Amino acid sequence: MTASHRTSLLGLGLENVRFALRSILVQRLRSFLTLLGIVSGVATVIAMVSFVAGFNDAITGAFSSFGTTLVQYQKYEPRFGGGPSTLPEEQRRRRDLTPEDAAALKRLNTLAAAVSPERYLNLPTLAAATTFKNRKGKEANGPALAGVVPDYLPANNAGIADGRFFVDADVSHAARTAAIGPDVAEALWPRRDPINQELLINGVAFRVIGLLEKRGSALGGSADNIVLIPFSTFDEMFPDVKNSNGDTIHIATVPRDPQQMQAMMDQGIAILRGRRGLRANMPNDFAIFTSEGQLETFRAITGGIAGAMILIAAIALLVGGVGVMNIMLVSVTERTREIGVRKAMGATRRDIAVQFLVEAVTLTCVGGAIGIGVGLGIAMLVRLTFDFPAAAPLWSIALGFGVSTAVGLIFGLWPALKAASQNPIEALRYE
Repeated sequence: MTASHRTSLLGLGLENVRFALRSILVQRLRSFLTLLGIVSGVATVIAMVSFVAGFNDAITGAFSSFGTTLVQYQKYEPRFGGGPSTLPEEQRRRRDLTPEDAAALKRLNTLAAAVSPERYLNLPTLAAATTFKNRKGKEANGPALAGVVPDYLPANNAGIADGRFFVDADVSHAARTAAIGPDVAEALWPRRDPINQELLINGVAFRVIGLLEKRGSALGGSADNIVLIPFSTFDEMFPDVKNSNGDTIHIATVPRDPQQMQAMMDQGIAILRGRRGLRANMPNDFAIFTSEGQLETFRAITGGIAGAMILIAAIALLVGGVGVMNIMLVSVTERTREIGVRKAMGATRRDIAVQFLVEAVTLTCVGGAIGIGVGLGIAMLVRLTFDFPAAAPLWSIALGFGVSTAVGLIFGLWPALKAASQNPIEALRYE
């Protein structure tokens, strides 16, 4: 193909695009109604990808903040919503994990760098009645409360920004000491050093010895709105939690070598099964939580949501494609004499087919561009309104253009072929 031939083809293509744009502007209302399906389909794809990508990034960040090698043992399987009464009978019959189980893991699990038994104030009535105040009566905004041991920091990928953390003496003597998150410090002692301040938990004075490093939001809540006290002190203050026969204790572990995470978990499972007298053919009567496992669960959920949204978008695009085909068939009928004139002047069947196919693709690409803008606008609105990290990756924008182009090619093919097959003599006689 010569350079002059390529230039003439490019010029012809641009002329067809300009003609298609003029047609859209002349028939604004008809074009707008035709493009609604394309716009809604592409906008759904862009918005869906933005939400799923943002949600996956938020979930990955949340779990990564606890460490990618975290292995946590707990009574119940991880779940979303619902109380203990909604659990299967098999889980409700499970025995509680105990501090003695944690001690056995720390003593016998040779691959574990840290073993952290943690007791959480997760009885709703008791948690709602618990107060956290400073000496002037100012109250924190409902922080989480947990009883922990010195291994809490390495087991949970956490750190101390100021002061110190608990030592074995704090736990053995049930000391009235506390380590607090940045949100609690800001609420009770804004613009002041919280170290050595008195924190009143249900009126009982605790000395703040440590300020935790900032970790940010996790799963819709702040990981910085937390108060930690020694494990033994927690059990003294809240015996009802200890005796509640619920999922009150979690045991977090991390390996000495990240490559030995699976081996450490296998060793930990064997230790707990041995302590609980489980035979080889019996399933575990405790749950195992890992960051990677939970990430896979969330990704499966978002994948299902994405599949449903893609189905909705596909239906909208199908409707839009049928609309494009309909308007192009009408255009072929309206421009029959024009087709006859072009053929009489030497236009080939291919020239006519390309002209109408380019018009169909131009029409759907305009709808795709509008849909991309609408989808990005929805993502930005959600990001600003709900502080949700919705953001469309570049490949999703390319996908939007690709889908709209494909719709134009597929649904514009029949009208283009119909136009190309017109008999020039009959076309010239058409009124």
